[in-house]
Amino acid sequence: MTSMTRIENHALAIEVSSLGAELQSVTSRDGRSWLWNGDAAFWTGRSPILFPIVGKAIDNRVTIDGQPYEMGQHGFARRSEFTLAEATETACRYELTASDATRAVYPFDFRLSLTHALEGHVLTVESVVDNLGAEPMPFGFGYHPAFAWPLPGADGKPHMVSLENAAEPGLSTLEGGLRKSGLFPSPFKGGHLVLDHALFADDALVFPEGAGDVLTYAAEGGPTLRFRFENLPNLALWTKPGAPFLCVEPWHGTAPVVGDSEALETRPYTMTLEPGGSARFAFSVEFPL
Repeated sequence: MTSMTRIENHALAIEVSSLGAELQSVTSRDGRSWLWNGDAAFWTGRSPILFPIVGKAIDNRVTIDGQPYEMGQHGFARRSEFTLAEATETACRYELTASDATRAVYPFDFRLSLTHALEGHVLTVESVVDNLGAEPMPFGFGYHPAFAWPLPGADGKPHMVSLENAAEPGLSTLEGGLRKSGLFPSPFKGGHLVLDHALFADDALVFPEGAGDVLTYAAEGGPTLRFRFENLPNLALWTKPGAPFLCVEPWHGTAPVVGDSEALETRPYTMTLEPGGSARFAFSVEFPL
């Protein structure tokens, strides 16, 4: 049965659902709400976890060691019930381990741990993937948090995403949920991208490389959210045109390119853990005072 965990400190309060270990809300002490509310008129997600694939699979199927397995977009973790393993006033950790249901679509023994923690005005989300089995385990992992657009108190103001490295990373566009071949010119100019819903007319903007580990999402003359990423080399930005949210998505793995193999092992940026191995992925968001 789905349950909710609330943690808080002097600056922030968040809620996390056992379904998908998904963040449900982020609220400042002054009442400002930063996370998208999941309005079904646009998109019911709020901050889903992407595992063991990121993006769409060809014909919703992957092969592992040559055997086919059904695999929905972004994998199964976001629709799985996690177990609350630990909770304090300012942190909570949820875990998902392999079951008969997961082995039917992903034949590995794994543990996926999700920790949400508050320190001052910073929320940190840390994920650890462990290979508990006897075989090498390929997988992709990603975060998909959605934030208010416009940001609280910033109605009518231009919003922008700015990369700390001032890069202009090449753009990978999508066709039917799969990446088109090659990269297109970057919409970033000197590391800055002024947001417009027309940018998302053909789905998400995917930047496979070069976006760096730090960025801000801000309103001109308004609030700024500052993001840091660890072990997450890919970046996507997404909204449904006209919807009042922006997803800032750091990934380790992307959808395949049109015409690629269905093999999970060869999906772009896929990781493979040896038996007993583990991998850590984290992002943090600093919210305004």
